[in-house]
Amino acid sequence: MVDVLPPPASSAPRNEPPGQRTAELRAPRRQIVVRQRGRELIAHRLLNKDTAFTERERDELGLRGLLPARVTTIDEQVSLELEHVRRKADELERYIGLAALQDRNETLFYRLLTENLEEFVPIVYTPTVGRACQQFSHILRRPRGVWLTPDDIGRMDRILRDAADGADVRLIVVTDNERILGLGDQGAGGMPIPIGKLSLYTAAAGLYPAWTLPISLDVGTDRAELRDDPLYLGYRSPRLRGRDYDEVLEAFVEAVRSVFPQAVLQWEDFKQHNALRILDRYRHRLPSFNDDIQGTGAVILAGLLAARRAQGGLRNERVLFVGSGAAGIGIARAVISQLESEGLCPADARAAIALMNRSGLVQRDRTDLPEDQQPYAVDPAPYYAAGLTEADLRDPLAVARVLKPTVLVGTTGQRGAFGEELIREIARHSEQPIILPLSNPDVNSEARAEDVIEWTDGRAIVATGSPFEPVVMDGRGHIIGQANNVFIFPGMGLGAIVAEAREITDEMFLLAARTLSEMVSAERLESGALYPAVSDLRRVSRQIALKVVCQSRDCGVGRLYRDDEAADAIEAAMWYPEYLPYRPVVQ
Repeated sequence: MVDVLPPPASSAPRNEPPGQRTAELRAPRRQIVVRQRGRELIAHRLLNKDTAFTERERDELGLRGLLPARVTTIDEQVSLELEHVRRKADELERYIGLAALQDRNETLFYRLLTENLEEFVPIVYTPTVGRACQQFSHILRRPRGVWLTPDDIGRMDRILRDAADGADVRLIVVTDNERILGLGDQGAGGMPIPIGKLSLYTAAAGLYPAWTLPISLDVGTDRAELRDDPLYLGYRSPRLRGRDYDEVLEAFVEAVRSVFPQAVLQWEDFKQHNALRILDRYRHRLPSFNDDIQGTGAVILAGLLAARRAQGGLRNERVLFVGSGAAGIGIARAVISQLESEGLCPADARAAIALMNRSGLVQRDRTDLPEDQQPYAVDPAPYYAAGLTEADLRDPLAVARVLKPTVLVGTTGQRGAFGEELIREIARHSEQPIILPLSNPDVNSEARAEDVIEWTDGRAIVATGSPFEPVVMDGRGHIIGQANNVFIFPGMGLGAIVAEAREITDEMFLLAARTLSEMVSAERLESGALYPAVSDLRRVSRQIALKVVCQSRDCGVGRLYRDDEAADAIEAAMWYPEYLPYRPVVQ
């Protein structure tokens, strides 16, 4: 049996009974028949082995004389690439170097990344990817992915078909570039975000690179300095809004459904109101999810459940959210769902949380609340009864004195938004307060981890959006967990693909959160870490994928795998980056 690139896709009906399926989606495992020869083969980033081509392959594939004489192993190549990358002192230069490796030899890039996740996840994704977005037009070496502009309405299906070049695309990450991390509108510069996310899908969940496609909906930018930059590479126009924007979006979705009918779509870094309405509009038309909403909600819920494992859940917690964008609302949704599952009625579950936006407490008397925040508006009467004025309701400290929160969540994008007085107030209401300054990149974090530990006399459990070094206080080390969505989305995507899910439900994310929380060891919890080690991502993703496949089956939106079949299908779909033997096409 020979695997041919691209790998075969399943052609079975989605709910065909076990035992009657045709081909499963499988990552290549044995040997590969290649059509390319010579320099064309070396130039193919997914097939290139550089100096690891064997003597036989050099003879059969027209490579003799095109490579130095010595045949190296992939392990030797990894050691050399580590030497190259570590020689660079600047993190952005490391990002550029890794991108160059990915463009030249994807197997080697993913082997390097998979074996060194702790070191390189912060480079290929947050926080360094933020700098790459800001400098995109000035650091681009080789284009990757697909840009679709308003001028492409009517030809998007052809563009996507050409971009796939025959590959069986099963996962798309798409952004419109308007809310890149905490950096705002980056225009065409947002492309490193879907590229980075898909790199993590491959490293953390084993998705074969040919199954993935990063896409930018380049609908212009409102950032004048980008449009005025003579080297700016994007669609040089103010950002499209309203009906015109929706027409681009609709054309894109229809093209995806036509060209990639089995693909899972991840919406990424859309601005709050667009993010929520797009998710609600399309989630039933194609299997899709928004990582900023659902992924963030799941990963934060997982951290909270891990922190309160000894208490048996969250029913005694009160949560103050400072920041009510897509991430804040996504976390609030997840927390409310968990509280209701623990037996609280919907009214009590909603009363346990309070959200604040730029204008203050999200409460029922306000007439300026966006539609997506209205379901979370609280009754202001208890706050007024406690003596607060309308002006006080704009102050997180004043609100905290009434709510008495045990958990503080920050999604503001504002550096230093959590001051000492607010942190100390939260610490008054819990022996182990949970403080989550989540904004990315690290320069936008609401508080520094070391300050939070100091202001709570070492009692706080802290997780952040960007990586922070452990904090030592009074001889005790505190691991600062990174609330990174990479613990959720790779397993979610892998599971949805294997299940051939017709829809990705909120229940799947709730289950993923609980699964992740259970995978945090007692030893890590004792040190303050709310998440597993990043080096454990493949194990985490595999377990979440299994839960998603089984949940898809149980709720009637996916294939009818037995549990043992589901585990085998997931394992078969997970690619490990290694060089396989090549054979030429028989003429």
